[in-house]
Amino acid sequence: MTLIVFIVSLLGAMAIGVPVSFALMFCGVALMSYMGMFNSQIIAQNMIAGADTFTLLAIPFFVLAGELMNSGGLSKRIIEFAIACVGHIRGGLGIVAIVAAIIMASISGSAAADTAALAAILIPMMAKAGYNVPRSAGLIASGGIIAPVIPPSMAFIVFGVAANVSITQLFMAGIVPGIMMGLVLIITWQILVRKDDVQALPKAPLKARVHATGRAAWALGMPVIILGGIKAGIVTPTEAAVIAAAYALFVGTVIYGELKVRDLPHVILQAAKTTSIIMFLVCAALVSAWLITAANIPGEITRYIEPLIDQPKLLMLVIMILVLVVGTALDLTPTILILTPVLMPIIKQAGIDPVYFGVLFIMNCCIGLITPPVGVVLNVVSGVGRVPLGKVVTGIWPFLIAQVLVLLLLVLFPEIVIVPARWLI
Repeated sequence: MTLIVFIVSLLGAMAIGVPVSFALMFCGVALMSYMGMFNSQIIAQNMIAGADTFTLLAIPFFVLAGELMNSGGLSKRIIEFAIACVGHIRGGLGIVAIVAAIIMASISGSAAADTAALAAILIPMMAKAGYNVPRSAGLIASGGIIAPVIPPSMAFIVFGVAANVSITQLFMAGIVPGIMMGLVLIITWQILVRKDDVQALPKAPLKARVHATGRAAWALGMPVIILGGIKAGIVTPTEAAVIAAAYALFVGTVIYGELKVRDLPHVILQAAKTTSIIMFLVCAALVSAWLITAANIPGEITRYIEPLIDQPKLLMLVIMILVLVVGTALDLTPTILILTPVLMPIIKQAGIDPVYFGVLFIMNCCIGLITPPVGVVLNVVSGVGRVPLGKVVTGIWPFLIAQVLVLLLLVLFPEIVIVPARWLI
């Protein structure tokens, strides 16, 4: 019965338009009332405890780093570098989009920010070169969701805190799956674009490539510093976030000179707004998470799926289908915060590696960002690229299917994630 109270109160609140964070708090109040243990102090204490975590300090700094990167010209130079290297290949602008998406993912970790930067620059260029615009918008949206999978990733930080899993291990485990997501998009794009009459960019001479590499060198150095510092054990993910923000500020203001002092208040305000939304969601989710444990909801769910406990791959497949369905209606962070406390006890009981599960779980949540009807990243591409949302949805399907196939492959062959992660760690 507690499971029914949990689902009805949460979904009912969201159905009438209550923001997800307040719906999570309402869900907690409903559970407490049903269990006869309502106490406002429980809500206050858990919300404060939710925010009072050193690891979560990484979120505002990575958000700030992403904002500084886009405002300071780092994103633009990364795209210029990719164009100089692969822009001349047939269908090259699509490859540019994915190469740039992977590089930018290793800096900001924000799907929306990376997608906006790519769409603003590349969609007009692709339209002018004769590419199918809806398909191009779909490719850029699909490339944008690589950002939360390749470290540094705010999604991994939120999941790591909610699931009590090592964020460093999650970061390292996300590298190979993130690259695989990019490669399958390039393959899919090349298959689709081969019959199109598109105009390839002229091949950049060696001097131009060297010049583009030099212009982008400071931007390309940022992921090396972040991931190298974490891998070497010199810095924690939180400390790496501070370094990333300071580095992006220095490069944008001193090296590239595109970020002016007068721009900083706006950049900081945008980062603060984004951070406040994420942090309030985390705080509200901690109330529900505490009560989910107190009400033993994972135990109730386990009874329904008990036959699958001894079949980890089948269990993972069922869970991934569940997450995929939920992801069509919820944004990335709410999906993580709602499902993590429910699913983690089941994952541990089945003997599934929590890091492996975390990577696939985040990948699945990211796919939800490009699935209608919500599809946050779809809306970003539509708005920034000035492409009608219906056309973006039409263009996304081949790439969405490709990403789901990668997820299925990793469910069937967990070693693809686990083995490289252990080697990198």
